[in-house]
Amino acid sequence: MTFEKLDLIEPILNALRHEGYTQPTPIQEISIPIILKGRDLLGCAQTGTGKTAAFAIPILQQLTNSGVTKSNHRKIKTLIVTPTRELAIQIDESFASYGRFLNIRHTVIFGGVNQNSQVSALKAGVDILIATPGRLLDLHNQGFVKLNELSIFVLDEADRMLDMGFIHDVKKLIKLIPVKRQSLFFSATMPESIRTLAGTILTRPEEVEVTPVSSTAETIRQELYYVDAANKKDLLIHLLKDKSIATALVFTRTKHGADKIMRILVKNQIKAEAIHGNKSQNARQNALKNFKERTTRVLVATDIAARGIDIDDLNLVINYDIPNISETYVHRIGRTGRAGLDGKAVSFCDVEECEYIRDIQNLISIQIPVVKDHPFPAENMEPVKAIKSKSKVKTPSGAKDKGKPDLNKSQAKRAHSTSSETTKKVLIRKDF
Repeated sequence: MTFEKLDLIEPILNALRHEGYTQPTPIQEISIPIILKGRDLLGCAQTGTGKTAAFAIPILQQLTNSGVTKSNHRKIKTLIVTPTRELAIQIDESFASYGRFLNIRHTVIFGGVNQNSQVSALKAGVDILIATPGRLLDLHNQGFVKLNELSIFVLDEADRMLDMGFIHDVKKLIKLIPVKRQSLFFSATMPESIRTLAGTILTRPEEVEVTPVSSTAETIRQELYYVDAANKKDLLIHLLKDKSIATALVFTRTKHGADKIMRILVKNQIKAEAIHGNKSQNARQNALKNFKERTTRVLVATDIAARGIDIDDLNLVINYDIPNISETYVHRIGRTGRAGLDGKAVSFCDVEECEYIRDIQNLISIQIPVVKDHPFPAENMEPVKAIKSKSKVKTPSGAKDKGKPDLNKSQAKRAHSTSSETTKKVLIRKDF
């Protein structure tokens, strides 16, 4: 499958060639035709699967075909709402790339900065607005954002919206936009709370689910340390004494855990910062900037807060806590070993996390090498062996059921296909 087969207009195809894109990812291949038909879409896909292009490309084509570029008075036709300004900026950059040969106006608004330049852009007229919820509602209340002619609405990273407490802002926003519209809803996970929210936004949607990658890059050297939970902090400090480690991204399961580890590292003269959902957008942006510029050596993050981190020369990923969903492990360590560079990923496993390691090894079909020669070996722990099976696929711990209702054959049509990167599944429902 190539982009040429998706019935895209030539200016967009030229832009994709300029970006070096030749083949669509699974979510792009499935979603683009659905969106071009004007259907509502419910998408479950993590960052890194090509999700932004999956909605940006067809939106640009729809707006171009509708004739908005011929108008001298631009009004907001498409609204994309995302939880953080980092993601908002990235989405805006994507629209600039894919629409480089189109006369489509777009801008991005977010809080934490002076609003004057954002207001000026809005007054000049835009076709596409990318926004964070707080600043969007603020400028709407001031009369600078008018949504009465909106035709396409996108809610991106919905589960992170809930994690960051934006649910009430989203509900307020839904009341402000036209009832008759095309709506696109994307979330990395689909628990019942997210599905309920989607039910208030979408009308007879088609559902696209792209599972995370199930294999790890060969450029990533993986290591496993068995360590008692109480000694994890000491092992972390021990590893970071290696001065050759210029940057390290440390993953924790909780926000509290991220803050605690950050404080321990700072106390031991290791420059570290933490990012998670409770941090302000300014704090997250500054921490990420410092990490990219290497003024901060260690970034401690939760999975949700780490979405959008894209650093080509990241030296090391450390799983301080083993994720209870196997695919999350693949997503985490994929932050290193990018752009053909070598990377390293180490995992600290205590006795209660052995089951998670077993699931991970089954998923990636690799026995992760165990490092035994370290100062804090766990007592009475045997290495976990992967149990590979071609006839049975084990559901990752914690990933079962995710709140999805049962669908019978008359309610759903499924199409499956696989690639080296992802597995894709389309689910077309008659009602929500």
